[in-house]
Amino acid sequence: MELVNANSTVPVPITKNSSKVSDDHVTQRRSANYHPSIWGYHFLSYDSDVTAADVKMEQQLAQLKEKVRNMLMAADKPSRKLNLVDAVQRLGVAYHFHTEIAAVLQHLYKTYHQQAFEKADAKDLYNVALLFRLLRQEGYPVSCDMFNKFTDNRGKFQESLTNDVRGMLSLYEATHLRVHGEGLLEEALDFTTTHLNSALPNLSNSTIAAQVVHALNQPIHKGLTRLESRHYISFYEQDDSHNKILLDCAKLDFNLLQKLHQRELSEITRWWKDLDFARKLPFARDRVVECYFWILGVYFEPQYFLARRFLTKVIALTSIMDDIYDVYGTLEELVLFTDAIQSLSKREDT
Repeated sequence: MELVNANSTVPVPITKNSSKVSDDHVTQRRSANYHPSIWGYHFLSYDSDVTAADVKMEQQLAQLKEKVRNMLMAADKPSRKLNLVDAVQRLGVAYHFHTEIAAVLQHLYKTYHQQAFEKADAKDLYNVALLFRLLRQEGYPVSCDMFNKFTDNRGKFQESLTNDVRGMLSLYEATHLRVHGEGLLEEALDFTTTHLNSALPNLSNSTIAAQVVHALNQPIHKGLTRLESRHYISFYEQDDSHNKILLDCAKLDFNLLQKLHQRELSEITRWWKDLDFARKLPFARDRVVECYFWILGVYFEPQYFLARRFLTKVIALTSIMDDIYDVYGTLEELVLFTDAIQSLSKREDT
């Protein structure tokens, strides 16, 4: 299970070359000497048809999804609900369970959310921070005041919290959903970042250490869903308390989605090859795979396949236009080119 690695092409300093127009006139043209695409036509090798094996995997996934759905609705303890919803989201399968997750979070907001403020013994930093993050990212109006119980009489976070690495990691992730004016969460971010970095050399649990390193480099809130889910599948699998049904569901779903995305890239690559821009416009960047990956960060779910294909093509063509303006065309040519585009635009408007 490996994600497509969409490394962007890297331009080198602009140089100049010439294009002979007539015996008496030579047009000086710039060239950025962009590297060729590292992908080439690699994705043409992927089968664009759904195989019998894919159908069997989809049937297995449907069975696992039903089991996960039942687990979400049957979970009784608030902490179990929290951890199950968190795992489902971070494993990248939450899009299958929108209704169930919404119901669970609504119940937690009405019940356990208030307890997090009122109960004197609600001192579990991990679960309180997890509750805050899950509710706030869903749009519930939760206050950061629930973390006041973890501060001392000077308003500083208690030093004893540094012994709870799992709790500090949960609080660290929660701080990235802060809004302007929440000084408590600003302080919590500084506190957790400092002490998580300090704790790293002494962590005996390699799985927790790996999660801390990854979180400090890429918090959940700032990551791409598919990349984060790929990372978390590895972390979750190494956790002795993982739920095997949920893990199997996530792996199967990830593989099926990746196959879908590969088939889509196969079709897009074929379209791009037929345009023959590599020969016709050799000065421009070949970024169609990167453009697809960009859109994949916005619309990864199966039902958005048309949006992915449409926007990938639009952005790839826009990138060509950008290189024509920034690199290749002369001023006189670009004036004519711009007039032609504006003329077409006006014609469409009428």
